[in-house]
Amino acid sequence: MELYRRVPWFTSVREFTSDYLDRTRRGMWSSGLEGFDAVEFDDVDRAVDVGCGTGVLTRMLRQRVDGDVVAVDFDRELLEQVEPPVVRGAAGSLPFRDDVFDAVVCQALLVNLTEPMDAVEEFARVSCRYLVSVEPDNGEATVESTVEGESEVARRTRRRYVDGVSSDVALGGGAAELFEDAGAEVLSVERYLHELVLEPPYGEEDVRAVERKATGEAFEERRREMTGDEEMLDGLREEWRRVGREAARQMEDGGYRRRDVVPFYVVVAEL
Repeated sequence: MELYRRVPWFTSVREFTSDYLDRTRRGMWSSGLEGFDAVEFDDVDRAVDVGCGTGVLTRMLRQRVDGDVVAVDFDRELLEQVEPPVVRGAAGSLPFRDDVFDAVVCQALLVNLTEPMDAVEEFARVSCRYLVSVEPDNGEATVESTVEGESEVARRTRRRYVDGVSSDVALGGGAAELFEDAGAEVLSVERYLHELVLEPPYGEEDVRAVERKATGEAFEERRREMTGDEEMLDGLREEWRRVGREAARQMEDGGYRRRDVVPFYVVVAEL
């Protein structure tokens, strides 16, 4: 079966570095593909992971699918870290012919698209059976920290970001409605809690993350996507700098700990 087709190149997805993806996906799927029970993997001969990033989910899928699992991303540097078969492509214009995959899967992709339905319609076009999304609800994320006030500052910052960003970063299980609009029947919606714990011994990326808080660099990267006037955002930035300085001090004594919990929703639908 011919797999590919020619398409125009365009993308409307926000871009992330491999370091960011590795840090935020650390430990994900360590217990297997939770929430995928509705997928009959014995019937899946060919699958595609759209927006694969560094290939965390791709590798897990390849353990369950006997045939090919194609990894797709628009970012060439990210694709270099994934074992073939890999294809450079945009979610809203996939370079594949109709009905060539038994399953189309994505993780933390739709939440970063300004027009997620464009991608879902492409998923439905290239799949002959399953559509699967693993999308976070960032509005429900929680933070626990040994730094006094960090949890509250994180909550207020998250609210400003969720309200201001151009895509629906709190989509989560709402992907089910998108799949239904594309003509698919939703088989299951499962909640998966992804936990990230920062504790001793600290790695270089942990130290760097705290440094970026203390300097305000981390806040400034997302400032333009937050709601609020300049005075309010300046104040929020200074609160983060205070949190970062205290976290750095605690880190020196080996006492800093932080626990982030982000709920992901695994939606499985069938065409």
